[in-house]
Amino acid sequence: MNINKIATIRNARGGSIPDVVQAAVKCQAFGAEGITVHPRPDERHIRYQDVRDLRSVITTEFNIEGYPSQRFIDLVLEVKPHQVTLVPDSHDVITSNQGWNVIKYEDFLKEVIREFQRAGIRTSLFIDADLTQIERAAATGTNRIELYTEPYALNYTLDPEKAIVPYVKAANKAVESGLELNAGHDLNLTNLRYFSHHIPNLLEVSIGHALISDALYLGLEKTIHLYLEQLG
Repeated sequence: MNINKIATIRNARGGSIPDVVQAAVKCQAFGAEGITVHPRPDERHIRYQDVRDLRSVITTEFNIEGYPSQRFIDLVLEVKPHQVTLVPDSHDVITSNQGWNVIKYEDFLKEVIREFQRAGIRTSLFIDADLTQIERAAATGTNRIELYTEPYALNYTLDPEKAIVPYVKAANKAVESGLELNAGHDLNLTNLRYFSHHIPNLLEVSIGHALISDALYLGLEKTIHLYLEQLG
């Protein structure tokens, strides 16, 4: 579960309500199998200090995602989460909107990945459902990739069978390349079951915006249970 949106609500008013740390504790108690945060340079939602404060209360899995600037790298090495997911966000994007061009940034990514892995942190690269990029991702030494699923979510409403095809191919390429598989972005109660039931070897999905939005109507505990049901 990505808890960035909880921090967004807090920051809109100032102060400490809702409490991000308490939210993470509750999410885990309600069944969430991991907590994801994405600190951005302007700290418009999750702050760097939030990441530090969260580390001691995560009893499931802690995933920190973000662009590997030196400040971000230093934070991850300090906190030592279970996983770091590297995304190619520019500083001014509203949300992640593309995967890595691994061919262009391969040397840079290799260096960053080695540094994290030396510290015992599992690495994942945010990747489009592009077979060439996935193949090159394996060459960086990363442990996993996270498939960027916004195109799937958009096309699912038009034709689910057609929407899933490139992701099945991508998942198979990941396995062939020796990579473990995560996925995330715009997965929700409408499209998650179909995705998870068709994608082989899927280990983890990261969901924030849709889940928190649903929780406004349904309550956090019930919403987490509903998402877990979609995953079987």
